[in-house]
Amino acid sequence: MSAYSHPEALLGRAVIVTGAAQGVGKGIAGALLERGAQVLLVDVNADALVATVDEFVTAGWPSEFFVADLRDPSSPAAIVDAAIGRFGKVDALVNNAIATNEPKALVDITAEDYDLVFDVGPRATFFLMQAVHPVMKAAGEGVIVNLGSGSGTGGQSQFAAYGGAKEAIRGISKAAALEWGRDNIRVNVICPFADSPGVQFWRDIAPKDFDRALRSVPLNRVGRTHEDIGALVAFLIGDDGGFITGQTIMVDGGMGVFR
Repeated sequence: MSAYSHPEALLGRAVIVTGAAQGVGKGIAGALLERGAQVLLVDVNADALVATVDEFVTAGWPSEFFVADLRDPSSPAAIVDAAIGRFGKVDALVNNAIATNEPKALVDITAEDYDLVFDVGPRATFFLMQAVHPVMKAAGEGVIVNLGSGSGTGGQSQFAAYGGAKEAIRGISKAAALEWGRDNIRVNVICPFADSPGVQFWRDIAPKDFDRALRSVPLNRVGRTHEDIGALVAFLIGDDGGFITGQTIMVDGGMGVFR
């Protein structure tokens, strides 16, 4: 399979990526760094975050990191301040982080389970967007990419709270795109099906369900976090995606074609 990228497409852009220590977030961060962006990798797992940054440095992609628990109400302002301190600006924000105790039957989901996925997902996304808005508005432009999920757009049993949280993120994103277009701030959502730790866990605990899902993918494979998902985020952040806002883009090999 051929590779495709513009090596300097994001040269000089400063980007925050949450949940960047592994999986989709790591893939996105790598794709942005590969194209010349400055990236602040944010995650709650300090050891994994440092290991990822070390891996990127070895690949020739120096990057910055910031350890934060997105359930902490002070974290959005601290993250944006950290990015400004390192880069002097924030051109783009990628809200990727999520946490869940599912799969679990809807009737078994506890208040703690619900709070976890909504606090790390839509709540943190909402307040990080609020925190970065004045910075982007003052700069005259900005891009936000939020992570949705086919578990929300199409529904998925055993993932009621997770799917609900992901749909909340889509609702927030649409409102922001409508309100902030006048500030030249673009807001989009991507819904990936990628080889993340979450998908790998699903494959391990429910192989029959996973195989059934895989058979529904016209391209007959799981997406790659860097080359497939990261490349789309890079496109949306860069000038080539400059007239796209308020959209939900399925990056799932055709799995959600009818959603």
